Amino acid sequence: MRAIQLLLVVVGAIAVTAVAHRRGMQSSLVVVIFAAAVSFIPGVPRFELEAELILSVVLPPLLYSAALNFSFPTFTRNLQPILALGVGMVVISTLATGVVAWWLVPGLALVPALILGAVVAPPDAVAGLAVGRELGLPKRLMAILTGESLVNDAAALTIFSLTVAAATGDHTFFENPVLLFAYSAVVGVGVGFVLGNLVHWIRMHLRDSGLETALGLVVPFAAYLLAEELHASGVLAVVMAGFTLGHHNADAGFATRLQARQVWSSLDVLLEAFVFAYMGLQCKFVFAELHPDNWLKFAVGAVAVLLSVLVVRPLWMLLAYGRIRLMRKLVRRTRAEPMPGKYLVVISWMGMRGVVTLAAAAGVPESVPGRDAIQALAFVVAVGTLLIQGPTLPWLIRKLDISAPHEQAEEEAANHKARQVSMNAVQQAMIDLYNQPPPGVSPELMEKFKQRYLAAAKARRAADDDMDSRVRSLRDISSTVRRTMLAAQRQALAKARDGGELDDETVRRELDRLDYEEAAAFS
Repeated sequence: MRAIQLLLVVVGAIAVTAVAHRRGMQSSLVVVIFAAAVSFIPGVPRFELEAELILSVVLPPLLYSAALNFSFPTFTRNLQPILALGVGMVVISTLATGVVAWWLVPGLALVPALILGAVVAPPDAVAGLAVGRELGLPKRLMAILTGESLVNDAAALTIFSLTVAAATGDHTFFENPVLLFAYSAVVGVGVGFVLGNLVHWIRMHLRDSGLETALGLVVPFAAYLLAEELHASGVLAVVMAGFTLGHHNADAGFATRLQARQVWSSLDVLLEAFVFAYMGLQCKFVFAELHPDNWLKFAVGAVAVLLSVLVVRPLWMLLAYGRIRLMRKLVRRTRAEPMPGKYLVVISWMGMRGVVTLAAAAGVPESVPGRDAIQALAFVVAVGTLLIQGPTLPWLIRKLDISAPHEQAEEEAANHKARQVSMNAVQQAMIDLYNQPPPGVSPELMEKFKQRYLAAAKARRAADDDMDSRVRSLRDISSTVRRTMLAAQRQALAKARDGGELDDETVRRELDRLDYEEAAAFS
């Protein structure tokens, strides 16, 4: 029965998402509202999954896909604001929300209130990042938000484990919270790094796009489960595995990259639609199990908890910004360009909660006092932030008129430099091939190849599409020569990236272009 329910939820979520996209609406909001309405239909059974199933099946592929397509150098370049949001913000939000819940929610003791704080602490950036991409937010802002989404779940789940252990009297792997977090982070990152390099080594020996893509689908689940088995952070293991394989992506075959890109894109859409549908379907049943002594006081407490979640993030950003400004005045120098105030406003309002909040709430043990209240309040926060911040976020971004014209100029310059690196690699590969023709290629064909290349090079005047036209003019050259040229381009781009001449995003864009070019030539 549950398999049929799962199938219906997935199909319905995809259908509603498709309609929302066609009408230009935010699919996450539409799916949540529609699913919540469905939950109130008489006779509709409750669809509920175990928390461990959500955390180990739904969360890993979403994190892995984000890390796979995110530049690790960009992550390290923005490490300070990412950690301030992904760790500092989670701790502050846990404490502030927990104190408010303890103070205003009837019958909720301090430790269960802190459990609630940990449950609602990590924002789910899926909806916010989708809006940001659609409206063209600057790359630096998107990088910080993406990096936060890759870190905050690990911090929140660590705090969640500590508070649950305190409430139930159980023991964690380390009693000291600092040692526990350090162990979870270091071992989790180590597991992801080792697994990512191992999978890369296996992938280099497979040379079969179907097998390589299938192996990639296993990676996030293997990283998460292996790290959790070692009492480490499965979230960080998944993220590090994604970073490692994403960095080595240039070594894979073009068919593997194209295939994996489509597979992970489809899987992201499927899982995101399912997550928001699952959120909405819990609406009726979460409150049906709740029996507070005073519904009015509970409602007031729920509103207060929601407001605290909405307010703490902007206050934390304001304090952090004020501290940075003060330090800049005192020191009078800085290594990095300060973040514009508009960026801080957008970051402050990107606090929608999602899958981790619901999964953690479902994972609260029955022995914890106030478990029903924690789950109901977590649902209020998750859906409330989505319904309040979701519709207003696009308006806020448009109102602030955020733009970064220098980024476009920098991107154009980087693309031009990447093309130059790529063209130089083609030139050298052509010279090498002319001097040492590959088996099966006649000297006459190589001479024809040389003459056409020289003519194309003489006519070139630094236009971005010159290389494309030059390559297209050589279609009669053998596939061996063509593949050699493309391989030389990829190697040169990877070498320029590793040497610091080109940034990772530029290299990824150029590799995408070469992949599609090779697919068109050899399909």
